[in-house]
Amino acid sequence: MLESSPLPSPGIERFELSITESSADVLVVGLAEGEDRTATLHEINAWGDGWIDRLVERGLVNAKCGEVNKLVSPFSAGAPIILMVGVGKLADLTRSHAFDLTATAVRALADPLQRRIEFAMAECFDASAHDALVAGALNACENQAIYQSDPKALVPKTLAFSGLDEEAIRRGKIVGDSMVQTRRWVNEPPSRLYPESFANAATALAADVGLSVEVWDETRLEAEGCRAILAVGSGSSRPPRLVLLRHHGGGSEPPIALVGKGVTFDSGGLSLKPSESMADMKCDMAGAATVLGVMSAIARLGVKRNVIGLCGLAENMVSGDSYKLGDVIETRKGTTIEILNTDAEGRVVLADTLDVAVQFSPSAMVDLATLTGACMVALGTEVAGLMTNEQSICDQLSAAAQSEGEPVWQLPMFDLYDEKVKSKVADIKNVGEGRWGGAITAAKFLQQFVGDTPWVHIDIAGPAFADSAKPHRDAGATGVMVRTLLNWIENR
Repeated sequence: MLESSPLPSPGIERFELSITESSADVLVVGLAEGEDRTATLHEINAWGDGWIDRLVERGLVNAKCGEVNKLVSPFSAGAPIILMVGVGKLADLTRSHAFDLTATAVRALADPLQRRIEFAMAECFDASAHDALVAGALNACENQAIYQSDPKALVPKTLAFSGLDEEAIRRGKIVGDSMVQTRRWVNEPPSRLYPESFANAATALAADVGLSVEVWDETRLEAEGCRAILAVGSGSSRPPRLVLLRHHGGGSEPPIALVGKGVTFDSGGLSLKPSESMADMKCDMAGAATVLGVMSAIARLGVKRNVIGLCGLAENMVSGDSYKLGDVIETRKGTTIEILNTDAEGRVVLADTLDVAVQFSPSAMVDLATLTGACMVALGTEVAGLMTNEQSICDQLSAAAQSEGEPVWQLPMFDLYDEKVKSKVADIKNVGEGRWGGAITAAKFLQQFVGDTPWVHIDIAGPAFADSAKPHRDAGATGVMVRTLLNWIENR
């Protein structure tokens, strides 16, 4: 049977820096603009009688943030390669820079001969960003070539960090691992990851990290009245599932709810997508994968909050049993939906999933979904859209996203948009009026199922899956919002 490559698992450790006695294959240091020099760079420069100064003066190395300068060491001792990573101005550096810069370094060093990489980057950052150094380096080890027999990207045996305490190492490894796993789920082909296998993966994860888990199969979904999820999955030979995960860390306080769209493949159904639009639709479960990744991190970190994660899982396929245009579906809540486009299926799956979440009376609820191309038209491929019924929660999420360097932008939820999802046949319809305001009308559809629960919808259609690589990450799944949601949950 076809097997993907194992998840990257380099050793993560601390080390006491000694540039003359290092056993590393590569030493990574930060190079700042102007007169700023870290202690390590001072030592390297002095050891070589001012050789770094000479390189800078001649313009042979670049301190611009993100630039990589790979130097063969002139010394007989220590690491044979010194990688100087431009960090720009030290005063401008953030957690986001910490994550991206160590990731850029690892991706620049994908070589089988570089088995141990040592980072002396902590000197450039405040202690609050130290865990991000580890998470970024680990996240860079994952790539989308998971079925290549001879993949170009290679994972070092050890990533070692100086100047970090044990907690920064522990936290960074957990966050990095959770992002890597989230990306792997999204990158897996739909023949491998479908509702049942996703639910099995969630069950195994829960057992491993200490989450309680409940899986609703098609019989339970029918008994619960989850006719919307069942309708979307009706055209597939792979029956739908709903996964419910619980983390008990906050005593008797109401839980926070995370809800993810998990359409493991989206053909568009009878409203069939063209091939070029269908090719990457294995990623249409990125919302559910993100929920799973965040729940894993929460459990492993022992976060002192009660959190529930719900994943609505279905394949949207074409057969004689497919749900049809003109169908009217009675949801679990009792609200009826007129189906006018079977490719607007994610909101239909979320209708029942959100209703299940509401029964736990959460203090706040966030859903994540690769929901609309309209959000990409509005914001591009790098920015997630936020829509809400509670501004204070949205502001908290925006602040968390800014801290982690994951760009978001809020879109309005004016009452005038409510009219655009009203149906002449049923209570609501699953598409708005034509192409205008499609991301917002999709959110307005979802709002029908959250009641008075403080709620934020995050449309990650753009940033969840990338067509091209960047210096700090490969193309394919990005793991977007794992860091933001974890930050928000811990600090709200």
